[in-house]
Amino acid sequence: MTIQDYDSFLRGKMQIAGATGISVEPDDINPALAPHCKVIVRWALKGGRRAIFANFGLHKTSIQIELMRLIAKETKGRCLIVLPLGVRQEFFDEVRERFVGDHAVRLKFIQSMAGIEETAEREDTDGPLVYLTNYESARESKIDASSFTAVSLDEAAVLRGYGTKTFQTFLPLFAGVRFKFVATATPSPNRTKELIHYAGFLGVMDTGQALTRFFQRNSESAGDLTLFPHKEEEFWLWVHSWAVFLQSPSDLGFSDDGYRLPEVTVNWHEVPIDHSTAGFDRDGQGLLIRNAALGVTQASAAKRDSLAARISRMVELIAEDPDAHRILWHDLEDERRAIEAAVPGVRSIYGSQDINLNEQNAIGFKNGAFRDLATKPEMSGAGCNFQKHCAWEIFVGIGFKFHDFIQAVHRIVRFGQSRACRIDIIYSEAEREVRRSLETKWAEHDRLMERMAEIIRRYGLDSLPVDEVLTRSIGVPRRVEEGQFFKIAHNDCVDEARRTASNSVGEIITSIPFSNHYEYTESYNDFGHTDDNDHFWAQMDYLTPELLRILQPGRLACIHVKDRVLFGNVTGEGVPTISPFHAEAIFHYRKHGFQYFGMITIVTDVVRENNQTYRLGYSEMMKDSTKMGVGCPEYVLLFRKPQSDRSKGYADVPVVQPKPLVVTEDGGTARWKDGDRRPHVPGSGYTLARWQLDAHSFWISSGNRLLTPDEIKQLGTNVIGKLFDEAFKAVYNFDRHVELGEELAVRSALPKTFMLLDPPSADPAVWHDVVRMRTLNGEQSQRNLEKHVCPLQFDIVDRLIDRYSNSGDIIYDPFGGLMTVPYRAILKGRRGQASELSGTYFPDGLHYCRAAEARIAVPDMFAAMGLEVADDAA
Repeated sequence: MTIQDYDSFLRGKMQIAGATGISVEPDDINPALAPHCKVIVRWALKGGRRAIFANFGLHKTSIQIELMRLIAKETKGRCLIVLPLGVRQEFFDEVRERFVGDHAVRLKFIQSMAGIEETAEREDTDGPLVYLTNYESARESKIDASSFTAVSLDEAAVLRGYGTKTFQTFLPLFAGVRFKFVATATPSPNRTKELIHYAGFLGVMDTGQALTRFFQRNSESAGDLTLFPHKEEEFWLWVHSWAVFLQSPSDLGFSDDGYRLPEVTVNWHEVPIDHSTAGFDRDGQGLLIRNAALGVTQASAAKRDSLAARISRMVELIAEDPDAHRILWHDLEDERRAIEAAVPGVRSIYGSQDINLNEQNAIGFKNGAFRDLATKPEMSGAGCNFQKHCAWEIFVGIGFKFHDFIQAVHRIVRFGQSRACRIDIIYSEAEREVRRSLETKWAEHDRLMERMAEIIRRYGLDSLPVDEVLTRSIGVPRRVEEGQFFKIAHNDCVDEARRTASNSVGEIITSIPFSNHYEYTESYNDFGHTDDNDHFWAQMDYLTPELLRILQPGRLACIHVKDRVLFGNVTGEGVPTISPFHAEAIFHYRKHGFQYFGMITIVTDVVRENNQTYRLGYSEMMKDSTKMGVGCPEYVLLFRKPQSDRSKGYADVPVVQPKPLVVTEDGGTARWKDGDRRPHVPGSGYTLARWQLDAHSFWISSGNRLLTPDEIKQLGTNVIGKLFDEAFKAVYNFDRHVELGEELAVRSALPKTFMLLDPPSADPAVWHDVVRMRTLNGEQSQRNLEKHVCPLQFDIVDRLIDRYSNSGDIIYDPFGGLMTVPYRAILKGRRGQASELSGTYFPDGLHYCRAAEARIAVPDMFAAMGLEVADDAA
């Protein structure tokens, strides 16, 4: 494959949302729509799969109806709008007001396919027929999504959570629908990463792929993802290619006349609580005051204890203007009943009430038929427009669900509101943390919306500076640093390997990127910047032939890999599954001419893995043990470049182990030679006894007894693991292993953050004693520098160097990272060579290589003085 081929491959990584829709002329669009709505309709139809994130009161309802009307007219296919049950009347009101004459449309609400009217669909004299349904009907498969040409999700923020039933159901349910749209004013109220859920539903990009492409992972904690700083501009431009964020018509160049948000006054009211209900701490000691740092469970209890005080404060507020119209927001049924008892004439909306009565109450309040409405944000907080007669809301309580809260606020704070709005929020002193959380999320929500509005104002809807921004990071200026025993390059690994002489490398040791699991740089050259495993191996197809070329015949490439966890809420499987990445690696290297030579298994800590993935949870195991698989070990795959002389099995330059010493006839020592039957000197060279253990798959046990749990507990956790390992190598008993762990747990001596009693291995093909902390990340941490997300342990590298290379050989790593491989190669008397794309890791790796060279010079000086220096580079 040529350099041009590789460059084309990298440029093919650039992604923006493609246009798969239809084009319409401006005159085809309903003239009753506002100018900014007409522009959005044309843009969304052309794209075919788009998101409309427009502020409250900017006519998302009209936009969705017009999209469905035009698609039905053009394709003659069925069109569906999915919406919260309580807002369907808003769509019927909108049709009566704006969709008449030549631009008429008929709406029909259905809750199953039995509501489909075949004959009515063909009679379009009164306009195309558009179906409405509620989220519950679609989620419970009462609607056959495959029979629709287009779907739009109103109040689509229900998709924002990966684990929600709506997201898991809707992704496959509507996968085959040609036209897909989502509409909401609050697309990502809590976290930026929630935006990718809409991209997944629309089919713009797989959610797992988008997470990997734009968000950096905390390798020690599952779910902790933040937007890469160097990816921020690309991320927002990518979102802009499939979503419109509109704060006001002026963002698209139109007049804001008639679109001025009202003045808003927010009043926080803290009420006292009875501290006699503070309860007890975990040791049984009574608490004098309630803990203000509440979680969800504690907050719910505090709400009940403060109910009387909050209702009393609500009554005082109502007395300030008894004749005003108000929404009384609450969360608990006890709160609703207390409101109904305290406020004469109030009407309520709640789940167990008849749906038609709920709808009548919503319409009646909207039209000013009565003064006070009591309802929950989750019932009436989305879609309902109450601004015509109401400008006052009282939150009788607060909670952690910011999305529900901000939606409830904007039932009155929206375009079209003619009066100043008043928001009163009542909470107890024990809920100060809840208030702080809401205010923090509110500020973040405002920042996000302004960030996207800025991009729209800069680029408009149809122009993206792809060449200017998205291509900015292909390639890096090559930088080479050399020492007496190393040569490392800041460069793309494919290009650097192509510059390396054929048959010049004695051994390759590398930890390849685990497909698109992590991205390490902002560059498109980054192997982690790929769509999926197939895309990753396609890029590896450019590197692996070069590695085969530069490796000496008969020598080994040692490839460190790990299988990948595929999360069920991303794949739609419902449970975490495993991608057999190591098996794919075996077939990949064989395809390019390497001989597969075997696999070393490296045991990992399943407790730490569960903290990173949440897939092996004890509590979930107790509910259903079929959900839990096993921990994922790491592997070192051994591949050999065929030797030149196929009639012999030796490498062109063999790796020769040092011969041991033997006792001579006069009692002295000499090197072993063929046919020598004299006794070996213990510890000298590579002996027959050592070969038998290395070659065999089983190690003999000693028969020594285990310490008792009481004896072990006195030792401390820093000694327990080592002693346990040694003891269980001797006599392994699974039941006793479990019993020991249980007794330590009873004595509070079993850690929850790491595995203390690892199952021991007696097989040389399974390495269980690799010290996870012996990496260059320890040095990085001491120097207050950025740690590598997947550091390679010294123990792994050292053993591979000792086993498969000669002194003076070049040890090569195409994915150098912090330069662990050349660093350890130098200390082992070899020469290190590597490449690294990251401009952050490269200078740190250079520091370690120079430090290693300085270190190996030190023993010579001390040797001259007759002193010894420790050999541990860590």
